[in-house]
Amino acid sequence: MDTPSRTSSNGDTEAFVTEASAPQTAPASGQPPHGMATRTRLLFYFAAWLIVLLPFLFWWNSWFGRRLSDEQITQYLTDDEHPRHIQHALVQVGERITRHDSAARWYPELVRLSTHPVEEVRNTDAWVMGQDPTGSGFHEALLNMLQDSSPMVRGNAALSLVRFRDASGRAQIVALLEPVHIVAPFGGQIIDADRPGTAIHQGGIIAKLSYGYQQRTDLRSPISGRIHSLSAAAGASVAAGEQIAVVDPGDEQVWEALRALYIIGRAEDLPAIRPYERESRDIPDRIREQALLADQAIRSRAAAQP
Repeated sequence: MDTPSRTSSNGDTEAFVTEASAPQTAPASGQPPHGMATRTRLLFYFAAWLIVLLPFLFWWNSWFGRRLSDEQITQYLTDDEHPRHIQHALVQVGERITRHDSAARWYPELVRLSTHPVEEVRNTDAWVMGQDPTGSGFHEALLNMLQDSSPMVRGNAALSLVRFRDASGRAQIVALLEPVHIVAPFGGQIIDADRPGTAIHQGGIIAKLSYGYQQRTDLRSPISGRIHSLSAAAGASVAAGEQIAVVDPGDEQVWEALRALYIIGRAEDLPAIRPYERESRDIPDRIREQALLADQAIRSRAAAQP
């Protein structure tokens, strides 16, 4: 059978297939032509919505600035299974104290939490109790926290005690200005390590140590700051007690310590203060200025003493 043809506008003859020779495929019974595309779009929009919603919910539930009701604060302060709930409530109580809002009903809980097993809770608690020097039981609790196993808890307790006009934590405040030395708890081999100059948060991993029979442990920083130096690179063998790294304290920690020493510092504290007085790109201007002010205040007090 001959194939029908037609003449194009330029005079050429081109073949074409009739509708009968190329039948269209009918859609499956009961399925709309564009049903799959619609479902795909809906699934895509739903997935995109979840991608946005889930991080928001996580942030909303972990954001300490989210306002809590009185009932929620009371509930969160006793939620020992969720330490971040306790921290959230502590921050809210601290904000109420600074606003001179009623918060005394929770003061017994603040004293109880000074011995909580989670370091972050004790650390936040020490800061909150320093917001009200008249708080019942706060002074005694903070004095006990000067013996805490965590250097950050000891430091925050010492800083809070300054508000009580108590210099009992002066040694802990001076220690906040000094670098921290990280040592190997066991003999073994460094299998991974960070780089000098890296900013690190409290609890951040500085190096990983392999020891014994296929055992590993993470060497973490007890403070927030910056890695000053590494004594052992990846692949190095180390002995128990050998220094692995030195971490310089962070700017906020140094700033708070210098402010406190401006009030309670002594002449013997000047060697710890003076490294922050030098002009250096690693030392912010406000830190250097505060160090100079603390130095001047300490020398003035020393000169006034008989």
